[in-house]
Amino acid sequence: MSIKPRQAGIELGLHASIVSVDRNEPHVVCVTSPGNSKARDSLPFGVFTPLAHRTLEIGLRRWVEEQTGLSLGYVEQLYTFGDRGRHAREGDRGPHMVSIGYLALTLQTDIAKEHVRQRRWYDFFPWEDWRLGRPQIIDTTIEPLLLEWCKRKPDNDAHEHPLGRKERIRFLFGLNGVSWDEEKVLDRYELLYEAGLLEEALIDGRSAAKAWDTPCELGRPMNHDHRRILATAMSRMRGKLKYRPLVFELLPPEFTLYELQKVVEAISGTPLHKQNFRRLVEGGGFVEATGDMKKSTGGRPAKLFKFRRVALVERPSPGLRVKATTPPPNA
Repeated sequence: MSIKPRQAGIELGLHASIVSVDRNEPHVVCVTSPGNSKARDSLPFGVFTPLAHRTLEIGLRRWVEEQTGLSLGYVEQLYTFGDRGRHAREGDRGPHMVSIGYLALTLQTDIAKEHVRQRRWYDFFPWEDWRLGRPQIIDTTIEPLLLEWCKRKPDNDAHEHPLGRKERIRFLFGLNGVSWDEEKVLDRYELLYEAGLLEEALIDGRSAAKAWDTPCELGRPMNHDHRRILATAMSRMRGKLKYRPLVFELLPPEFTLYELQKVVEAISGTPLHKQNFRRLVEGGGFVEATGDMKKSTGGRPAKLFKFRRVALVERPSPGLRVKATTPPPNA
């Protein structure tokens, strides 16, 4: 006699990491519960309804427009997140939420909705901003806590990584001579979550988080697994800088090379050498001069440029393979 497996309900959640750059700072659109100033931030999201949404992307765009008033331009699917513990509530027996994350870009920075905010993405990940050098939080807080976590026995609810804990810390946070890899945003977030150093791990009931004497507050927390989805979006965008010109979706039709450099630095979290960057951009055929000048620069007038979209077909990987001015100092 065969036993039928117990059927679990499934819901598809559509989540959007909507990125913009304002005053040289990268921002992400967040929504909160109306009237609740203490509520944690969420990414704009909604449930996919097959009868109402012909495709997943159509569903996402409709949810975003309804919640934020934004009409999205560039959108791409990131990843599917299925861990039950990261979206469950105590005593939860309802349908399991499978989250499909998206990256979206916008030029709009003013949103006329009370419960919608533009947050700096480095408020959620303060260890990721190396534009002014190695973030102090790594040496004063993250490294000591992670090394203390290394001494503890593996948790029953954690799957140990093939690499040892110390090797992962060294590799991901650029310790002991290892270079910083700006694309490893998600890996660093996952390591901090596994060590119980993020508020989300405590909310999810992870034993590693309960083991700390005082709750750890590294970066601004988000609801459910939304900060994990945002980390995935940051990793994807930083990686794509090198082989797809997504950065031009965050700029107006005409811009100066200084403005372009500042947007690239904002997204990558690393400083760039001015002359090397300009040679790369102009020599690579990414931009062309408009013949006009921008006078409101606070100094000498600067040439205005526009993106050469024909570069998308001229080169197989039309990205900005930029490097930091100097290797960031390692601990």
